[in-house]
Amino acid sequence: MKYFVNDSCIGCGLCESTCPEVFHMNGDVAVAIEGEVPETALAAAAEAKDGCPVGAIEEA
Repeated sequence: MKYFVNDSCIGCGLCESTCPEVFHMNGDVAVAIEGEVPETALAAAAEAKDGCPVGAIEEA
C-alpha cells in the first residue's frame, strides 16, 4: 500500500507525529514516502490518514 498527500494539506504535522516512518514535513506541507508503506507502519499510516483534519492523505 502507498499513500500520498494532496494539495489540501495545511501543514499541521499530525501525520508526521502519528507515523514518521511514512510522513514527514517538507517546508509547509507534508509528504509521504514514495515506496510501499512498511508492514510495521501500516496501522499508524492508516491512523494518520483517518486523523488528517482536511482529508489530505489518500491511498495511491
